[in-house]
Order: sequence, then C-alpha cells, then structure tokens
Amino acid sequence: MESKRYTNRLINETSPYLLQHAHNPVDWYPWGDEAFEKARTEDKPVFISIGYSTCHWCHVLERESFENEDIAALLNEGFVAVKVDREERPDIDEVYMSVCQAMTGSGGWPLTILMTPDKKPFFAGTYLPPYSGNGMTGLDTLLKRVMALWRQQRGALVEQGEKIARFMAQERTAGRGGNAQSAVKGLSQALRAMYAPQYGGFSRAPKFPMPHYLLYLMCEWKAYGNADALGMVKHTLRQMARGGIYDHVGGGFSRYSTDMRWLVPHFEKMLYDNALLLYAYAEMYAVTGEDAYRRVAAQTAHYLMRDMQSPEGGYYSAEDADSEGEEGKFYVWEEAELSELLPAGEVKHLRRWGLTPRGNFEGKTILNRIGTSDEPDDEDIRLLKKLFEIRKRHVPPFKDTKISASWNGLAIEGMARASAVLGDETLAESAVRAARFVMTHMADEQGLVCGTWLTKPGGPAFLADWANMANALLALYAVTRNIAWLEKAKVLAEGLLHRFADAAGFSMTSHGAEALLIAPRDAYDGAMPSGSSCAVRALQRLWRLTGEEKWQEAYNAVIRALLPMAESSPPSHAHLITTVLIGQEPPRQVIIAAGADSAEAASAYKALLRRFDPFTTVIWYDGSRAMQEALPFLKSYNTDKPFAAWVCENRICKKPVFSADELF
Repeated sequence: MESKRYTNRLINETSPYLLQHAHNPVDWYPWGDEAFEKARTEDKPVFISIGYSTCHWCHVLERESFENEDIAALLNEGFVAVKVDREERPDIDEVYMSVCQAMTGSGGWPLTILMTPDKKPFFAGTYLPPYSGNGMTGLDTLLKRVMALWRQQRGALVEQGEKIARFMAQERTAGRGGNAQSAVKGLSQALRAMYAPQYGGFSRAPKFPMPHYLLYLMCEWKAYGNADALGMVKHTLRQMARGGIYDHVGGGFSRYSTDMRWLVPHFEKMLYDNALLLYAYAEMYAVTGEDAYRRVAAQTAHYLMRDMQSPEGGYYSAEDADSEGEEGKFYVWEEAELSELLPAGEVKHLRRWGLTPRGNFEGKTILNRIGTSDEPDDEDIRLLKKLFEIRKRHVPPFKDTKISASWNGLAIEGMARASAVLGDETLAESAVRAARFVMTHMADEQGLVCGTWLTKPGGPAFLADWANMANALLALYAVTRNIAWLEKAKVLAEGLLHRFADAAGFSMTSHGAEALLIAPRDAYDGAMPSGSSCAVRALQRLWRLTGEEKWQEAYNAVIRALLPMAESSPPSHAHLITTVLIGQEPPRQVIIAAGADSAEAASAYKALLRRFDPFTTVIWYDGSRAMQEALPFLKSYNTDKPFAAWVCENRICKKPVFSADELF
C-alpha cells in the first residue's frame, strides 16, 4: 500500500487502533511525556485524536484526513499529534469527552481535542471533514486558523484553556443525603416514560440495547411482582432477536440499531454488548422457560466461543462494522447472489426473512423476522446454517484481538451465568479458560497489573477492570464450586478498595496514577455499567456470601456517597440502583451441605442456580478445609448426612431439611 511509505512512532504500540495509524504520514505520538515535552520544546499546541479500532467514523477520518498528505503536513508543521485508544486509556477519554460535552453540549468518536503543551484544552469536537463545506468547518481550515492564532493571539488560546481547566476542576465532593426508595421509584418511573411500546427499547432512533435497564426491570418484577416490568423486558428482547441488530446467521448482536425497529444496525460487534445481552437472555430464559430466549442465549454464547475467544483463552474485544471498505458488507445478502448458490425454493423461503430483489439496506438485505410472532422452524435453521457456510467465503471484518480485563470480566460472568441457566458446561469451561488467561497474564498475587493485553501488557488497570473481574470470579465460583475463584475474587475486591475508594465513592484510576486535567471518575452507566456500580455489586455479593462486616461497611459507605447522584439521575445509574434494590431486601441464603460426591446435593444446587433470584445466595458446602477457611461460618454446618439444606434469611436459619424434595 502507498501509505506504507510512512512509519511513525505508533508502530511500537500494542493497541490495534494505534497500529492502524502507524503508517499515516502524520507524525503521531502515543500519549506520554515524550509528546508533551516535544510540544514544550518546540512551542507547539497539541492535537489529540481519540477513537477505537472498530469505530466507523474513525476509519473515515483516517482515510479522508490522516492519510491526506496536505493535512498531515499541517499537523506535522504546527502541532504535536497524539493518538489515544479510548479502550486502552478510558481515563483520558473520560476526561476529554467531559471537556467536549462541556464545550459543545455533545460528544462521540472520533474525538478531537486541541490543547496547550501543559494539557489545557481550548478546542473540542468530534468528526471533522478534511475541507470545509456543507456548513461544516474542515480540518484544514481549523488547523490553519489555530496555527495563526498560536503565532498572533496565543494569549486568547491559553486563557481559553485556563478557563476550561478551571471549570472542569471544580471540586467534586461526596454527595449528601440520598434516599434508596426514591432512587428505585425514580428509575421505575423513568424507564416507563422512556419505554417505546411498539418495538421495545427505551428510545426511538438510534436504539441501544441497554441490558442493565432490562436487568433492573427483571429485579423489580421479582421484588414487587410488577407484571408490566417483566412485559417490557420480554417484548424488548423478543423484538431485538427478530431484528437485524441480531446476527441470525452467526449469532451475536451488533452495537446498536440506527432505526426504531431494530432493523438496520451499526454492524460492529462489541464483546461487552454481547456479554451483557447473553446475561439478559439467559436470565429471561430462567424466568420464563421459553425457548426463544434460550436459543438466542445459546447462539450468542457460541458466537463468543467460536469467533471471539483466543486460542490462549481470553476473549477478543470487537469486530469491525466494515469489510472491503463497506459497512455491513460481510452481513448483508443479495437475492441475485443467493439465486446462483441456492435452489429457487430455498431463495423463496428466505423471503420469510426479508430477502427481496430491492433489499432493505442500500440495495441489499439484512435478514430479519420483524413483524412475525413465530420462532424459526427446522427449515429456517437448516437454511441459516447453509448461509453461514456461504458467508465464510466473504471477506470478514477486522477483529480487534486486544484482551480487555474489564470486558472479559463481563463476558466471563455472562458465560458462567448462561452455563448455569442453560445447563451447558462448555460455557463454563470457556469462561474458566478466559479467567485463567486474565489471572495468569494480566495479574499477580496482589491483583491486576494491566487492563489490556496484546502479546504483552498494554494500558493500566482501571476500576472497571478490577470490579468486573471480581464479579466474574464470583460467578465462576458459583457455577464451578471451585473455592479458588472465590479467594481470587476477594483479592480483587480488597485491591479495588485499597486502590480506588475515596470520599466520593471510587476514582476511575488508582491512587498515585498519572495526574490528568481532572480526576476521572467512572460513575455513570452508559452502554456498559460503570466501574463504580460494578464495584458496589461485587461488595454486596461478597457481603451476602460471606457475612463479613468489612464488605457490608464498604458497601454502605460507597452507597452513601453515590446515592445522591443516582437519585438525581436514575437512568444514568440504573445498574447501581439495581444493586440498591437488591440491598433493600434482607439477605437470604440457601446452604446445601453434603459430601462432595453427593449427586442429590449437586442436582439440588444446580436447580437452585437455574432460577432467576437475585435476592438469594446459594452456597455449596462439602465440609472441606478450604471451604471452612474461605467461609468460616460454614463450620457450624455438618455434612454427615447424604443431603441437608438450610434456608436462612437476615442471618436467621429455618430448620434443616434432609431431602431435595423437602427443599423444593
């Protein structure tokens, strides 16, 4: 390729996103002291471009501008250019996305920031075309203007940067007050107001899956019996599974739908979306026993194992929307193409899936079942398998093979939970492989040492890495009954308290990390649950599992700090409020005690795990020394009978039962 004439400093990085720009004519630097020292020495402003490897408009910006030699010349002459992978450095992204939102009222990727050499931003924006037109300022115009201002009116730019820095650095203090019942009620009301009844979901277009909204509503239904809460979840999951956002041929979900019907997705597939949706579909199968939810959960899990799990065990981060330079080309179909490959009867059958000569997306067809109520029959399934084999001939989209501890944590938990609900041990085996990879390559005895991995350690570990992996290991402990996972989860929970807890709840970065414009926090639930809400959930689970007061005290302290924010903006803290809702119920435990070889006990334990009951902790006790050391309160329970079970609520246990029939 012609662009390979150039090689810049990004060639030495591990991030796939940075490596995608390693042959641009732009003299890119990674974020670091070298770049800012160069800016100070050469007296230049800094141009920051933040994105990620599967971002469609990031690719467009690269093709239009960063491979453009004229624009590269402007950048090289007047700026120090810095590339940031938001998935490797979410702290930098969080800080400067906040700046962009404060300055412009919106944000997104690619994110463009111009700043002084001492990191004070004076311009923020998102995608910029290479040249001005159609009412948009072009990148060339912006760069020339800033270069002139830097020479002639630098004081104005510096003052703008100082003003923004002062605004962003306004003291963040712990909230005061806050009412749990009010937060729960506020979220319930908000989700009902946001709900789109025709096709489900919580917006018109674009539509994001928002699985943590769905999980909250399931918990609300379980707690209060509100049938409409469960109805919203059922309808949304059904509609998504019928739309084009779901890959009917290969399994798994795209990032979001560009329309209100879930038909036309933004075709990139993210690990975290599929992890969270796997969890949601598995839980809905646990609630209803309906095969529609089981099928989607199973197909999503197998997509993750087939396409997203590395040979070493870790789950990859994402698959791009584009292939061969076209968005969605890998996933869409042309009737003319299929008419050459399939018998006429099979092509006709695929009209049930929306196949037409004109298509429904740029002249091609996204397969879907929108408007139908029946589930795929045997012929549908046979044809979809046939299409999967045909699709193997297509050029696949780029795969970001970076291993993220945070996203692996979500995937491990989703796979573990789905394994328990679906009764498929291969899912748990896959989750164990991923957990072993993370805890071997990305952790030591004290906890995580990096947050990303691609042949070697990448970026630092953040709050979400620690919190999501702690929850993942607790889920693995539940499904495998291997006490080692519980012990490692405790190490991570201790570490996140030691490294991230502060008076305002949790910092996104560990104490002593690189100082940025403001201290980044990870408190708002967006496409993913926040690091703070996941950390709170891990603390609550450990408290309910172990009964240890230190976990309860830590949980209560963080809830007190975060609850005022959650009460003021419930949808932005849905995952946190789900944990608050669970915390309002007295802790319940079911303890099954028997010898390790008791088939009756194992069967009863698995049956309890298959249920949807987030308010109850199920504990297996085989009398082993390891379990007694990990959960000392179990010493008072004996295992001398073939089967025994205790149901305990608020630390008061009922009389034991000595058969599974009595328990159920």
